Amino acid sequence: MILDKLGRSKLYEPMHHGFAAAFEFLRRKDLADFPDGKHQIIDDLVYVLISREEGRNGVGRLEAHQKYIDVQYVVSGDERIGWRAIEGLTPATEYETAKDIQFFRDEPTHWFDVKAGEFAIFLPTDAHAPLAGRGAIHKAVVKVAVDYR
Repeated sequence: MILDKLGRSKLYEPMHHGFAAAFEFLRRKDLADFPDGKHQIIDDLVYVLISREEGRNGVGRLEAHQKYIDVQYVVSGDERIGWRAIEGLTPATEYETAKDIQFFRDEPTHWFDVKAGEFAIFLPTDAHAPLAGRGAIHKAVVKVAVDYR
């Protein structure tokens, strides 16, 4: 798991082939104007999910993905996200291949705040509980295919 400000995103671009495209999209001047929903960046290799949702007031459910890395960026609002290493977690659901998601019964071991202009990167080894903040949260979640080369 990585947490940082978008202004420092160039440091992370060499870590994965899809990160340059992901961060280039997040640096767009018109990002706040994008409508909610799925937007392709590079076919199904890199795409973004834009959402405007109410935070769950401290409640979060751990989830993890196998095919995509999440780059979760807060456009506005105050996001709170829980984290826990995936090893040894108790599944609450079977892995859903079509949705690339699995939920877990366990609680996060760490909580952190992600402010507007900051991002968090979650690898398949990172279970995370998003949207545990309070109030309106406008975010962009860039999904980067793990096997993108």
